This record gives sequence, structure tokens and C-alpha cells, in this order.
Amino acid sequence: MTDTPSLPEGYEISTDPARLDAERVHRWLSTDAYWALGRTREKQDRAIEGSLNFGVYETVSGAQVAYARIITDRATFAWLCDVYVDPSVRGKGVGTAFLAAVRDEVRRFGVRRVLLATHDAHGVYEKLGFAELEHPGHWMALIFGQ
Repeated sequence: MTDTPSLPEGYEISTDPARLDAERVHRWLSTDAYWALGRTREKQDRAIEGSLNFGVYETVSGAQVAYARIITDRATFAWLCDVYVDPSVRGKGVGTAFLAAVRDEVRRFGVRRVLLATHDAHGVYEKLGFAELEHPGHWMALIFGQ
């Protein structure tokens, strides 16, 4: 397991669902995240309700600057998804520290594995201990469409 980087000063992480800016999260994902383009607000709200949600917030303004969610049984398995860091804070170490904190929180559950899918952020996740599946042919998906 790799070290846990600290968030830059002026930012904090919370799992309090009351702090989520659901409108902002929906806008980020439905307009700027290749995996969720066009996702409806209703579907995003249902996803939030059924997940363990994490946000990064500016400590002074309280504005949300990053989001991620975990789908988990809190015992054996977790799926990390909808990770988004606002472009205004990218490159400042917020994303890596945020994902390390999410990883560490999920690890406390004792799950055996955390999966994720990414098209373009392999390097970020590798720094945090993620690796390609050893036997990808063992995994299957049932896809219903959009």
C-alpha cells in the first residue's frame, strides 16, 4: 500500500451527505465526465442515495471541489466510481490525496477488493496501489445499455 498524501491546506473531506452539492455533482458528471455524459439528475440522485459519497470542500467557502462515490456491502466488495475533481483544483494534489483518503476509508471495512474503471487516469490510480486485473478474463459484465 502506498503512502497517504495529505490534502493541501484549505481543503477538507467529508462523507456527510448533507454537504453534497448534488446540483454541482450532476453538472460535472453529466456535462464533463465521458462515462456519465447526459446522465439525468434523477438517475444521479438515485446513485447518490445508494452509495457512500465523498466530497472535498474548500474550508473557507464550503464550496465542493471534488466528488467520488463507493458502492459497497461494507464487508467483501467495493466499486469506486464517479470520481471527479473540478478543473480549478486539478494539479494541486487534491485528487490524489482525496482518492487516498477514500481508499483508506474503504479499507477499514475489510473488503477484499475495490474495483474501478478508467479510460485515462491509470497513472493516478496506480500511485494509490491500484493495478490492472491479474485475470481479466475471469470477470464478466451484464450490460443493459445506457
